[in-house]
Amino acid sequence: MPELPEVETIVNDLRPELVGSCFTGVSISWHRMVLQPSVSEFQRRLPGQVITEIARRGKYLIFRLASGESLILHLRMTGSLLLQRKGKHHSEPLSYITAIFSLDNGTELLFTDRRKLGTVSLVPGEAELEGKLGPEPLGPTFTPKVLSERLNRHKAPIKAVLCDQEVIAGIGNMYADEALFLARIHPLRAAGSLNEDEIKRLHHAIREVLRNAIGRGGASISDYRRPGGETGSQQNAFYVAHRGGETCKVCATPIERIPVRNRGTYFCPRCQQTTCS
Repeated sequence: MPELPEVETIVNDLRPELVGSCFTGVSISWHRMVLQPSVSEFQRRLPGQVITEIARRGKYLIFRLASGESLILHLRMTGSLLLQRKGKHHSEPLSYITAIFSLDNGTELLFTDRRKLGTVSLVPGEAELEGKLGPEPLGPTFTPKVLSERLNRHKAPIKAVLCDQEVIAGIGNMYADEALFLARIHPLRAAGSLNEDEIKRLHHAIREVLRNAIGRGGASISDYRRPGGETGSQQNAFYVAHRGGETCKVCATPIERIPVRNRGTYFCPRCQQTTCS
């Protein structure tokens, strides 16, 4: 699933190509992807709208429009946004293309989604996101104190809490595993049990992991690609995520995989102890 680094990479790639451009048309082949308004209204209202800014909130992409409306996209599990010249043969299987956005600069933006879980909305603003998303982990207001306050409310495993978008926005399976490894915290530890030193380590690890991943264009485990079709390279630098059975890069202990609230979770049983450290 594209997480914060992948979505941030997409935003950074699309900004110089699309800001200032105008939508000239949109074709929706998977109608269930449109959350608001109706499909017919969506296809009627989007053409003619000028993109003034492209931003990210958590795992959501936001196209801010000159009208004051926002086009909000969520890639979910297998979504990608691919930018190509109009008239070029689509390299993607047609069954994977759920929407095609045409623009006046001669490009098309393809929303491809093998599992068809991704969504789009055309809404008056972004208020609907604020009620269900926690703070941005790379933002200036995300401090160790804020992290502590948010974790102390929960008795659930720290891995599950880090993936809760209402607690912290943008972190998912891969980067939660990586951050917990760097912080030397076992994924089954109760979120509210972390001491002050562990909170500081985790705060630093979250920011380091996310920044490094953005620098490498995200991680391409399965479907994720950048708008130009390139893959990310962060997966090559993972310490534990998706490395079950391989040896730990720090201590050579085999990496284990366990379920945590139905999420596959990777960790090193030697580097990440179950007790406070």
